[in-house]
Amino acid sequence: MNDKLKRLARFAVAAPLGAAFAWIGVEHFIDPQKFDDIVPPYLGWPRFWTLASGVFEVVLGLGLVVPATRARSARWLVCLVILMSLANINMWWNDVAFNGTRFGPTGHLIRFTIQLVLLVTLWWLGRRVSSPSASDAR
Repeated sequence: MNDKLKRLARFAVAAPLGAAFAWIGVEHFIDPQKFDDIVPPYLGWPRFWTLASGVFEVVLGLGLVVPATRARSARWLVCLVILMSLANINMWWNDVAFNGTRFGPTGHLIRFTIQLVLLVTLWWLGRRVSSPSASDAR
């Protein structure tokens, strides 16, 4: 696959994924209680974690859309998604509802699978793509 096609493929994946992260981040401010509820009790201060993760999701999500910041944003999002797994594990182990919904074993396995696919996708987006050569600018 040539570099132009790679960049186009990355943008086609990064733009909607970045928009989704940014929107979910905004949701942390619109309805923070549903996110507060899944913060593991041992972390304390659920609202702090909800709002902090919301800020990171908005900033890094928008960073996925911009080619100059895409790789770095994707790498930071890998870290953020792994850290946010604490909430997902808490939901699964303690049968905590998210926004009034309990997922059950199958639902949690589906969420876990989606999270793995998300991490692989972010890893792929986090890899550097060569810059366009001078001949590509013509």
